[in-house]
Amino acid sequence: MITNEAPQPNPTSEQILDWLEDSVSFFPSFLDDPYHSNDYQWWEESQDLIHTNTNSLTNNANIVVVEDPVDSITQLPPSEASKKRKSPDDPVSKTSSHIDRKANTGRHVNKVEKDIKKATDEVAAPPAKRTNNNKKGTGKGTGNNCNNGNSKEGRWAEQLLNPCASAITGGNLTRVQHLLYVLHELASLTGDANHRLAAHGLRALTHHLSSNSSSSAPNASASVGNVVTFSSTEPRFFQKSLLKFYEVSPWFAFPNNIANSAILQVLADEPNRASALHIVDIGVSHGMQWPTLLEALTRRSGGPPPLVKITVIGASTVENDQNSEAPFSIGPLGDNYSARLLGFAKSMNINLQINRLDNQSLQTLNSQVIDASSDETLIVCLQFRLHQLNHNTPPGERTEFLNVLRNMEPNGVILSENNMECSCNSCGDFATGFSRQVEYLWRFLDSTSAAFKGRESEERRVMEGEAAKALTNRGEMNEGKEKWCERMKGVGFVGEVFGEDAIDGGRGLLRKYDNNWEMRVDEKDGCAGLWWKGQPVSFCSLWKIGNQHKL
Repeated sequence: MITNEAPQPNPTSEQILDWLEDSVSFFPSFLDDPYHSNDYQWWEESQDLIHTNTNSLTNNANIVVVEDPVDSITQLPPSEASKKRKSPDDPVSKTSSHIDRKANTGRHVNKVEKDIKKATDEVAAPPAKRTNNNKKGTGKGTGNNCNNGNSKEGRWAEQLLNPCASAITGGNLTRVQHLLYVLHELASLTGDANHRLAAHGLRALTHHLSSNSSSSAPNASASVGNVVTFSSTEPRFFQKSLLKFYEVSPWFAFPNNIANSAILQVLADEPNRASALHIVDIGVSHGMQWPTLLEALTRRSGGPPPLVKITVIGASTVENDQNSEAPFSIGPLGDNYSARLLGFAKSMNINLQINRLDNQSLQTLNSQVIDASSDETLIVCLQFRLHQLNHNTPPGERTEFLNVLRNMEPNGVILSENNMECSCNSCGDFATGFSRQVEYLWRFLDSTSAAFKGRESEERRVMEGEAAKALTNRGEMNEGKEKWCERMKGVGFVGEVFGEDAIDGGRGLLRKYDNNWEMRVDEKDGCAGLWWKGQPVSFCSLWKIGNQHKL
């Protein structure tokens, strides 16, 4: 388990919280309309849906709304109240707020530009948003005006958030107050990627201030509005959101595609083609990965294995503490994709078994726990879960788990992870870690803007709300591809090169999506990387146990 020392009282944080109590609520509720379900393909098996949670998204009982630490905007002096956005319930506001923000952003810039530069050396004034009403998209790259790749130009939200985090680290109360105010004026859970990043970043900063204070003040992070995540949605909407996201973005579709090709590659290398296939799923796909694999198994020479077993290792949960959950790992209560997947396999004449292990520590896994046998092909699929393991206390939970994994003697291990620098406190101070988390979230928000063509979407908001956990999650400790490869080799695994089918399949898949996505194959370690606008997002790798380490 990841341990965290209790935060010490922070006088600066308490002063800032006192100031926040006197501020207006930052954002309106961002879900104005209830969700209406539609029918959809294999994922929809009405007889298998569990209807224990059938409220609409906006009325879902799992959404916890904390009252703002102020009574209402009307208590402000008229000159201040007039600066705030209109209520989302105002029909005029609903149709004009997007346009108003474009105009108001320019006025905000003129008003605060000089003050921002005084507060931080490198804060650039946020530009007014551009309108594309009279401009048709060129190619597939649409939906965001910040097509700057490696350049920070135009990414004004980071140029406000990161100096604010630095000011918090340095205890500069005046600078923190000023930058929080500017963020408050510009942030919105709708609009372009900068506005949305400002909204999620502001929520994370106020959460940090609240969690590091001994004050009894209300949780200031609640004032940013209702951020919806996987666990706070109802199952049908959760399923629809996943399907839509996989349709428009390769963020998870690409690593799933590579992983499935790697599984087929490992199977082809096994001498006993009649053995059962046992997959240990330690990931975040919520079943989305497996229909494509099952279909591919039916096309395999000789047909599918006599038995396909999938052992799902559910992510550990801490009651009432979403800030300890890995992003994308926890689905809503009542979601039952196993029943639907079993029905799908039956329709394709595949003998499928699914076992689920919940609240199982990864370090305690072994062959007995997963019910592995010597006459099956065992493949472990690790996707976006290992970076939650602590690496600070030698030998570290990550290395400990990889040793456990090696002792299970799998025929193949597929590792997919974020290709980002670590953001834990041991690898840098709060400001350093926060800036790395912001960089991760920017790439997600920028890519979803393109994926959804700049349109507002409830499905997009759920995916972005889940991704934004990276800013507040105490266990979000990424590592770069090179470090992960070093760890795998250190415990006795040997890297395998992906076959042509995997590489060609990955490149073919990316042609379906925005042309800012690309695949890069590392000639040194054979990893397949997913990149967005010239920057790394994630990597996929295939491993087998070296001969000298086989038991």
